[in-house]
Amino acid sequence: MLGKNAVSRMVVWFFLFLLCQLAGAQEVIYYRNAPEGLKKVYKKGLEASRAYDFDKAMSYFQKAIRMEPSFIDAHIQAASLLYEKEEYEAAETAFEEVLTLDSTYKPKVFYSLGIIEWNQDKYEEAAQHLQSFLNIEKDNEILLKKAVLLFNNALFLAQAYKNPVPFKPERMEDAINTDMPEYLPSITADNREFYFTRVVDGQEDFYYSKFENDEWQEAKPVSEINSLQNEGAQTITADGKMMVFTACNRPDGYGSCDLYISYKRRGRWSNPVNLGSPINTGSWESQPSLSANGDALYFSSMRNGGYGGRDLWVSYKQENGHWGVPLNAGQLVNTAYDEEAPFIHPDNQTLYFMSDGHPGIGGKDLYLSRKNSDGIFGEPSNLGYPINTKAHEGALFVNLEGNTAFFATDRQLDMVGENREKQRPNTDIYQFQLHDDARPLPVTYVRADVRDKKTGRPLEALVSIYNLKEDKPLVQAMTDEDGQFLFCLPANSDYALHIIKEGYLFYSDHFALSEGKNNLHKPFLLEALLQAISDNPEIGKPVRLDNVFFEFGSAVLRAESEKELVELKKLLEVNTNLRIRINGHTDNVGDTESNQQLSEKRAKAVYDFLVDAGIPTERLDYMGFGEKNPIADNDTEAGRQLNRRTEFEVLK
Repeated sequence: MLGKNAVSRMVVWFFLFLLCQLAGAQEVIYYRNAPEGLKKVYKKGLEASRAYDFDKAMSYFQKAIRMEPSFIDAHIQAASLLYEKEEYEAAETAFEEVLTLDSTYKPKVFYSLGIIEWNQDKYEEAAQHLQSFLNIEKDNEILLKKAVLLFNNALFLAQAYKNPVPFKPERMEDAINTDMPEYLPSITADNREFYFTRVVDGQEDFYYSKFENDEWQEAKPVSEINSLQNEGAQTITADGKMMVFTACNRPDGYGSCDLYISYKRRGRWSNPVNLGSPINTGSWESQPSLSANGDALYFSSMRNGGYGGRDLWVSYKQENGHWGVPLNAGQLVNTAYDEEAPFIHPDNQTLYFMSDGHPGIGGKDLYLSRKNSDGIFGEPSNLGYPINTKAHEGALFVNLEGNTAFFATDRQLDMVGENREKQRPNTDIYQFQLHDDARPLPVTYVRADVRDKKTGRPLEALVSIYNLKEDKPLVQAMTDEDGQFLFCLPANSDYALHIIKEGYLFYSDHFALSEGKNNLHKPFLLEALLQAISDNPEIGKPVRLDNVFFEFGSAVLRAESEKELVELKKLLEVNTNLRIRINGHTDNVGDTESNQQLSEKRAKAVYDFLVDAGIPTERLDYMGFGEKNPIADNDTEAGRQLNRRTEFEVLK
């Protein structure tokens, strides 16, 4: 019995022989003008083909070709059978022979050739034949739509395989991966907690692992959220205190799958609550991604108003704490096909997602899209080969630093050679270094413990972080019950921090993240000790106004100072018995007398602002100290910057 390869070679030689015979043929035979006897044989081939008896069908078509070597319909059917049997080399030869008979008879022949060459990794040839199909075919809209996507994919692949991106995935530790499927990872901004989905006895549940003693600890179930039903596709905020996840077909559901929310308080997750309208509809909502600070929610949905298939949507949290009506992520991101598994990086600019509608390698590829200056997501970029393959790639998560990506697959990517693409028994989670072109913008974070200065008691206080160039707070939220907060700060901006609690002096800080100003690999770890206010407060340690700025070498207040001075005004308005003195300080650059005068003028500028804002002069004073009271070394620029400061202190 001949093997498959031998049969394929015989078919190829058969068609080559016919090609030689056709060289002298005078006329192509079509079904419409074929003799009845020839039609009868051809129809028997069609009947056998419809019955999936491909060998019998092939014998009839070959017989018809022997009867009339230029019978083009029989050639097309024989070539199609070879394609169905995945004998691509023979099918390619057979379809090319059809084109020598009549290249205009069936435009779909060009499409079929493109598919066959695609399956043989002949992407440039596939693109040429698909282009020919697009030039000829005018009516078959469904096939035209498929051909456009495949043509773009072929052009992309022809270059992607020639220019692979760096990709060295490593399977994560056995503390996370087991002999059960694990997938859909998330990690907190400080890289200390790792959440993911695990399937146990056919049940999807959430698990988490903590990073302690330089390694991930054995994962434990998130018992407060896990139920007898499936829970999947979770997302957490950067501080690990809020989770949104997908659950389907629940009694309180709006549609097939809905989004639910839970909060972590005192180390335990609250009972999940359906997010309700307008997030959830009677359609399918799933695969959420929370922005780092919890003010935007991205997800995939089949709701009305999209561009086709599953689209990506985003809802923004309103000032009243409710989620706004979801907005489509836009026509550059979404296609007529499926977009899924969004992940918005903490830079709040870079969106990663899966799609089978953009130029790619096949199946669902991974892409990124970045916001432009108008806040609109731009043209997506494929993450490249071999991150993407012809298979469906899993959802991607990128750490805060932007250098490490996590995803899940059942391919043995940590193997080498011929074992590399073999499947594991289950899906596991991998990590890899993300190549430079696919990395997000730099991001760091600020984490603080807010406590009473005298007692050390944790305080629930209002925390506001401003981009100094914007009026609206980047973040405004309460500390948790332990007096803690963690917020992410994208690079290339300078930020002001205010911590306010009734009955206390406020706390301020400044984070200079403009280009070249700070090492983004080091987070800001603060201990914010708030000084309580009483009827007769003692003079305490001066409170620095870290976000009061002056023009260089002068006492002219810069516009960015207004937010902090307004907070100081509010403090004085609420606490009517409070008297303060504004203190000005300089570094030691320049002569002593000039520094003394500058410090006095700057202190008076703040004093004048408060007076103009309505604070009585009897409650205010000011003083300049020049260079006399440094708090850092004047031999370095960093130290001199700390010494150039404005403060206030409470007077008796």
